[in-house]
Amino acid sequence: MKGNRSSAGFTHQERQSFEMDFLSKGFVDTFRKQHPGVVGYTYWGYRHGGRKSNKGWRLDYFLVSESIVDKVYDSYILPDVGGSEHCPIGLILKL
Repeated sequence: MKGNRSSAGFTHQERQSFEMDFLSKGFVDTFRKQHPGVVGYTYWGYRHGGRKSNKGWRLDYFLVSESIVDKVYDSYILPDVGGSEHCPIGLILKL
């Protein structure tokens, strides 16, 4: 979302830091791996009715090491569960 670029949680510095501190060190974003190209949010601000208009951020992640990424069966977001600005996320591993 171009409009979020200056918002906390979405700045270029934060995204670059996430890449450098986690993804480039052998961690994998399980949702992105399982659902490439899918837009999925885990946070919507109350102030501007973000959930109603589905304008949000994906601030919640499950990261796994590359050594066990093949054990990930699914990684998902439950956007319809209310009660907070955030929604639950899930991870199913193959044992």
